[in-house]
Amino acid sequence: MAKTSPSSFRKAKALSLHIGLNAVSPAAYGGWDGPLAACEFDAKDMAAIAKSRGMKPTLLLTQKGTRARVLSAMRNAAKRLVKGDLFFLTYSGHGGQVPDVTGEEIDKKDETWCLYDGQLIDDELYFELSRFAGGVRILVLSDSCHSGTVTRAIPPQPDVNWSTGRSKMMPLAVGIRTYREHQAFYDSLQRGVAQAAGKSSPADPDSILAHLVVSTRLTAIAKRFKAAVILISGCQDNQTSLDGDQNGAFTEQLLKIWNHGTYRGNYAKFHAAIKAGLPAGQTPNLFTLGAAARFAQQQPFNV
Repeated sequence: MAKTSPSSFRKAKALSLHIGLNAVSPAAYGGWDGPLAACEFDAKDMAAIAKSRGMKPTLLLTQKGTRARVLSAMRNAAKRLVKGDLFFLTYSGHGGQVPDVTGEEIDKKDETWCLYDGQLIDDELYFELSRFAGGVRILVLSDSCHSGTVTRAIPPQPDVNWSTGRSKMMPLAVGIRTYREHQAFYDSLQRGVAQAAGKSSPADPDSILAHLVVSTRLTAIAKRFKAAVILISGCQDNQTSLDGDQNGAFTEQLLKIWNHGTYRGNYAKFHAAIKAGLPAGQTPNLFTLGAAARFAQQQPFNV
């Protein structure tokens, strides 16, 4: 009988990336600076959790939260992590939209994260996550607003009766102006990703950020993922996530449930507990991509 090598019991490695933007560059957003208050706190608090669990965190705050730095950090993680490893990605900031020019989106919109010097399109995020090796676990926490799915248009502003928080949705007028002033850039990004990923599959990368729970499109995407992905979002696709003074509403509730590491449930129970603590106007969602069943049964942030 062959002996098992000690090297076969490799300890899992974990890397994390935490992005928090309290503002964006007006030059990239038609003069709008997108002021928020708690996104940097959100990122720092998520990085603290990562460090406490033995991960090596990278923190990108406001001016450092650029497209180049975010993409570089994700690509570095994809190169370094192998089967059994963990990549923990969090974003806190504005969510936006650009018109879809590749014909993949039924609603003709691509969802975005508003990074400091330009938007990161959902196509790009999907493509970067799909490049991770098989068996890598990826946890994404997105405390932001993403509208414009196959069934919804721009979500309404939050009801002031239940919250006085600031919305994390980039205003429609800003989105239109931003796209108009940088149309060639965003159109070329979408076409570049479509060409790199290939268009033989009907998969819709919008699902990564659109928070759809059950969908034939989601099934198509899962077939293209070698990694196991869990996404817990800050809200449903027809809602908006709210900023606060010390944390965003979603992150604040997550920290409360996590309770300095004393929480002992799995990801599904973790999501349910966070959801139970937020009002009906902001309902966090959870879905998985790839072979994530075993991952979903683990304790949150477990390396």
